[in-house]
Amino acid sequence: MTDFLLFLVVGALAQLVDGALGMAYGVISSTVLLSFGITPAVTSASVHTAELFTTAASGTAHIANRNIDWPLFRRLVPFGVAGGVLGTYVLTSIEGDAIRPFVAAYLAVIGVLLTLRSFRKMPRARTPLALVPPLGLGGGFLDSIGGGGWGPIVTSGLLGAGGQPRYVIGTVNAAEFLVTLAVSLSFVLALVTGHWEEAGDLTTHALSVLGLIAGGVLAAPMAGYAVRRIPERLLLRIVGLLISCLALQQIVGLLSKS
Repeated sequence: MTDFLLFLVVGALAQLVDGALGMAYGVISSTVLLSFGITPAVTSASVHTAELFTTAASGTAHIANRNIDWPLFRRLVPFGVAGGVLGTYVLTSIEGDAIRPFVAAYLAVIGVLLTLRSFRKMPRARTPLALVPPLGLGGGFLDSIGGGGWGPIVTSGLLGAGGQPRYVIGTVNAAEFLVTLAVSLSFVLALVTGHWEEAGDLTTHALSVLGLIAGGVLAAPMAGYAVRRIPERLLLRIVGLLISCLALQQIVGLLSKS
């Protein structure tokens, strides 16, 4: 029950940030799970299971509010799915201890990028579709490897290239559900075919996953209120610094063991 309540709070805070900024649910949740000693593959599988529910709620809200650029959506999804499936295959092929330092370093970089993004002016131009394939592939791959990163990579990339915030955030959030579904199904396929040998007993982390789901779903309706009350730059700075510190703490811990 303690684990459930802890991850309910983590899931709620992560969803508030994600709903307000269009990113960071997976990164925050993954960073906390990794700090508890859970392997990267199990962390990613757990976070993507929770995200099936939170991204469905978020995507539905954006569709209802007409925040979707459908040409961008149709172009983004196939590349995101391909990158996510490839990342899952790579992640389940490597021992958790071997890839943990790289995942921690990746999350530290994402934390720094989020912090730096808080100092940039929000662009207003139309989204350049030429950047969609590499961003979709890279975002899907790193999202699967790190248990989060779709929003930070794709949303930041499209906004930095001149995309309109409303349609970029809405479209990327809606597309994330299909990417998450593909990644989750890939983990299931790897598990049932025996490709994922060190999966262990995933039910051990069931309460943590349920906490992430409950917190995310409960907080989803509050994201609109949060985005009105909390300055975006301040929120992004706090999240970026928090992720960077937690990831660096993991790196220091790993180095001390070596």
